[in-house]
Order: sequence, then structure tokens, then C-alpha cells
Amino acid sequence: MTASIVYSLCGMCNTRCPIEIHCEDSRPRWICGNRHLGSGTALCPRGAAGLGLYADDERPQQPLIREGARGEGRWRAVSWDEALDYTAGRLRAIMDAYGPRSLLFSERPGPYSDLSKALVRGLGSPNHCNHDDACAHNVNQAAYTLTGSGRSQWNYDYKNCRHIVVQGRNLLESLKVGEVNNVLAALDKGCRLTCVDVRPTVTAARATHALCLRPGTDLAFNLGILHTLIAEKLYNAAFVAACVKDFDALADFVRPYSAAWAAEECGIDVEEITTLARQLAEAAPAVIWHGGWMSTRYAQSFMTCRTAYLINALLGSFGSKGGLILNAGAKDAGRKGLRSFAALYPAPEEPRADGVGWKEPPFAPGSSLLHKAFQAAATGEPYPLKAYIALKHDPLSAMPDPEAQKACLAHFDLLVSLTFSWSDTAWYSDVVLPMPSFVERGSLLQLKSGARPQILMRSPAAAPRHDTRPDWWILGQLGKRLGLPELAFDTLEDLWRFQLEGTGISLEDFQHGAVSLSETPINPGPVFKTPSGKIEVLFTPWEEAGIPSLRPYVSPARPGPEEFRLIVGRHACHTHSHTQNNPLLHDKLPVNEAWIAPERGQALGLADGDTAVMRAASGYSGQIRVRLVSGMHPEALFMLHGFGHSLPVESRARGLGLGDQHFMSGGLTQEDELAHGLALQAHFVRLTPCDTSAKDN
Repeated sequence: MTASIVYSLCGMCNTRCPIEIHCEDSRPRWICGNRHLGSGTALCPRGAAGLGLYADDERPQQPLIREGARGEGRWRAVSWDEALDYTAGRLRAIMDAYGPRSLLFSERPGPYSDLSKALVRGLGSPNHCNHDDACAHNVNQAAYTLTGSGRSQWNYDYKNCRHIVVQGRNLLESLKVGEVNNVLAALDKGCRLTCVDVRPTVTAARATHALCLRPGTDLAFNLGILHTLIAEKLYNAAFVAACVKDFDALADFVRPYSAAWAAEECGIDVEEITTLARQLAEAAPAVIWHGGWMSTRYAQSFMTCRTAYLINALLGSFGSKGGLILNAGAKDAGRKGLRSFAALYPAPEEPRADGVGWKEPPFAPGSSLLHKAFQAAATGEPYPLKAYIALKHDPLSAMPDPEAQKACLAHFDLLVSLTFSWSDTAWYSDVVLPMPSFVERGSLLQLKSGARPQILMRSPAAAPRHDTRPDWWILGQLGKRLGLPELAFDTLEDLWRFQLEGTGISLEDFQHGAVSLSETPINPGPVFKTPSGKIEVLFTPWEEAGIPSLRPYVSPARPGPEEFRLIVGRHACHTHSHTQNNPLLHDKLPVNEAWIAPERGQALGLADGDTAVMRAASGYSGQIRVRLVSGMHPEALFMLHGFGHSLPVESRARGLGLGDQHFMSGGLTQEDELAHGLALQAHFVRLTPCDTSAKDN
């Protein structure tokens, strides 16, 4: 028996933790964290279940072309040449008829997007989108409009923090291993953790203090904190004078939002607000008020995230040890970054179909609004969209109202899915181009910014079990057929050498899957890439365009007497909707439940474990098991996202649980009032008892 270790990156979520894949006779047998890169051998359940994905035969195994109606599930298995020739031919015909701008592409963002952006740009389309309008769009814009840098460019120095505040962010359960380790290390050193949510979580259980707010009132809470910091002169006056522009405008804006007002709006005691503000001031500047993660929650989530960053600003946290540190890149380390594929081509001059860059407010570079692109496809304005490619992206599950989405998708002449697992979007496509699991798949090199910037390598640990191909190869072959041969590479090593050209780094320099660009930590300091060079309370481009940087608070609607506000979230066992059929993770968490407060269950005649009918305002309904949870806000009903699978090819997950997206009728047009991220928690549902003899969905 020959044993070996392949150093790679996990692919079970977008965190991409460094891993070791232990092999015997070239077969992967065990996955653990990369002990050489800082987080030890620990992994979350999803990462450890990567071998379940590798071994799963209930995933696409060869290229497929649709034969029946969309969504019918009738496929013709074809060779890769036929699949790529067919796809490229259809794309060419569509672009000849409607122009290159008729192509829409979406994917989950990250370091591997460079090649897909190059393909779309090289073909002449401006319409490359990511999934952030259903995830981190609002928080990204909040960071950008204040600091000139997006949220991922600011690193949280948890290890040295003295007080952490998380707001709707269950960071100890939904789940970045390195982040969790750093938070736990800080708690061991006496750091306070305040958790603000509408339900009890693992994070709340470890918190120094937990607060349960009325759903949708997070912005009121933040305004009360800002008011208290300013009224009691608890802010860092020196930092504000040096680094914050338009402080007087902020002070005027928050003057009506007293702690007493906020407490009444949120349904908590006023001391909760004033005490927290004073504790933060005492711990400053080693304070982190988390800006948010999946911050497409309410119609005012952009302002919620923006005020969170403003609290950090008043406390002097930006650039401070134990606060928010600007990530260092290759240039900060005196090195050259990876060569870009997208830079091979000029940016298209055509306006984007989703309105970003011309119709919508000035957004951070790389921003997109996929739901608005779908709407543009339906209306034909500003021009027809006729071909859609989704890469590792399942909008029919990730975004609200699948039926409304399908009505938009009906206007496309070609739907293509590149995927490593079945999804509702893949099932509804015209062509499925299957990828291997991350265990079998190498990827583009990743430049990871941070205190010690690194270049990371994902290497395959085994040959593909099925007739699948990695995304870099598929995109390159499509490019080759469409007149972009420079995107096609024969081997992964050739691809990597292209990226490393000019860096002075060779493939032989990678030890344990990484090359460090700096031997010592780098702190660029509080650098703000705004027009003024300061944190801008009034964001100059918005103000010049007549868009308010500070929007007055609007009290959210309350559910009716028999209604609940639908709250969705994540769990350590599952990533979105692609892990429920994983044979290892399915056994750990096979079904989702409806969490409600015990007093609400009693009023409805529901006991813990009963089965109830959950019904949306549209009339859509399904059965779900009820869990009575002490500490839930009585207005909220919480459920895990990603369930409700119905595809016949997923035998384990099929028919278990409910999909929250089906209870969001009209959700494609419910969005944040300023930044336009989708408002996923603006929907209400009802629960009624049903036959309690049926305990499982």
C-alpha cells in the first residue's frame, strides 16, 4: 500500500479551507485541515463529508442535452465534443442574432471567477453576475460607500479583540473554521461576545450576552447605539476628527433616534442599549461590530450594515489591533500578483442589463444584480437576453419565487449549467456540463489577501470517477470554439504557469499547497479609498447623484395575529442546497423544521414534534415538523435553507423538508430600498395543525 497526502482546498462552501487529502494507492481515504497553514487539522462537517460527495453516484456523470420539455428530466447522454460543439453552436447563433450582450453568466463569486469573467468579456458581453444580490450585496455596498473597499477587503482581528458584536450572524455555527478558532481564542482571553438575533443559536450560547430583537428592527438598535455613543461623548474623538468625514451630518441624523426610542421599537429594555454602548467604548478600539454576512434580510439591511460599520468608525476600530484591519495584497508585500485572464480583453462598452453602472447607484467594482437581469430578460429592456450560463450556481433554490424565475428563464433560448451536483437549475437547463467534485478537481490558483498574503493551490487528489471535466477546462474549450483559443489549456500545470508568469514563483515553490508572499504580518493601516481619503458618512458619488447616504428609519410591518415573519439561516452540516443529498451529511441532518416560540405553539394547539401545514400568502403550502424553541421571538418562524428537494435523481433528500424560496411569492421584486439586495425576510407565513400521526415530511 502506498500512502500519500495531497494538499488542496475544500470545495464544500466558498470559504475554501486549506485541507489535506490522505490517499492510499491513489484513492482518497480521509480529509482533514491543513496542519501547515494555521487552522490545524479541524474541519467543519461539510468539509469532512467531501468524500461523501466524491463517492456519490447521484450526481451528473456525463454531459447531457435536454430532449423533453424544460424540467421534465428527459436527457440524452452525449460525448464532451458533442456537448461543447452543441453549446458553442447555439451560443454563436444567439450572439449572431442578438449581439454578444445577449449572453448572461452567473456564478458564486470567488478567486476562480477570473476565467469565466474573461470568457464573457472576450465574447463581448458585460453581463457577468454573481449570487450576492441574494447574499452579501448589501454589506458589500455598505463597506464600499463608507471606506472605498468592499467588505471582504476588511479582516476582523478576532484574536486581539476585546468585544465582538454579531447581529444576525451565527459565526460559531455557520461556519469558517479559522474564524471560529480565533473567536474562541479571544473568548478564552476575556473578550466579550454580544449576540443580537431573533432566535437562540450556538453563537448566542457562547455569548457573554444575548439579545432578542423584534424581527426587522436591527437598524433601530444600531441607531440607538450611535445616538448613545454621540450623546454621551463615548466615541473616539481623535479618530473621528482625523478619519471620519461629515460627522456632524451623522450626529444630526441620529439625534431623533434615542436609546429609549430604539428600545421601544426593538422590544427590549433601554439599559440593553446604553450598557452595550458604554461597554464598547470601554473596550475600544479593540472592538468588532460584525458588518453582516448574509445581509439580504430586510428592506433596510443596507442601512443596518452601514450603521454597523459607522459604529466601528466612531470607536476607532478601523486599522486598530483587535479591530478591522485592511487586508494586505501582493503589492503591499512588494510582490506581483497573479496574471489575470480577464485583463486579456477590454471591458465591454455595452451597458449591463441589470442596470449596474448606469441605471442603479454607483456600486463597488464587480457588483451585479442577477434578479434585475432576470427581470430584464422578461421585459427585453434594455435589450434581449437570450443565453444564460450558470456555474456552480442554483438561483432556482437560492433566490425567491422559483415560478417567477422560470417565467423569466422562458425568455432564454439556451440555458446551460456547469455543476458538480444536481440542482433545480441544472434540472431545468438545456445542457448540463458536469464537473468533478473538488476531491477530483484542480482549480485556478488563488491569491488570498490578509495579514500574510498567500497564493493557494487546489490540486486534484484522484482521477474523476465519472465522465466529468473541471470548470477551467470546460470554459477554455468553449472559448476555443468561440474564437478565444488563448483561454484553452491542455493541462492544469499550463494554466498555473500562465497565472504565475512574472511573479518569480514556480510550481516547485509550493510547499503544502501554498506560497507565502510575506514572512511578517502586514497592517496597511486605516487606508480609505474614498474621494476624501476618509470614511465618508455622506458617500460622494451618491450625494452627487441625488441618492441619500442616510435614509430615515421605517418601522417594519408586523405579522398578522396568526402569522410569522419567515426567517431563514444556515447550519454547520449544510451549504445552501447542494449538500442535503450528500450520503454523509444527509444522515446528520435529513430534514428542516419550523422553529417557533413555545407560547405561539400553545396558542395554535401545536406541541413540540407535531406536523403542521405551513402556508404562504400566495396559497403555497406544505407540511413541516414543528420545533418549539425557548428564546425564539414570538413574531418569528425560523427554518434552515436548502431543503425541499423534489428531483427524482436525489433519492436521499427528495421529499424531505420545505424550501423557503417557495414561500417568497413576489420576492424577485422585494429588495433593499437603497442597495437593492433581495429582502429574503420580508415574507409572512401561517402555521396550522394537521394530522399528527404523520410526524415526518
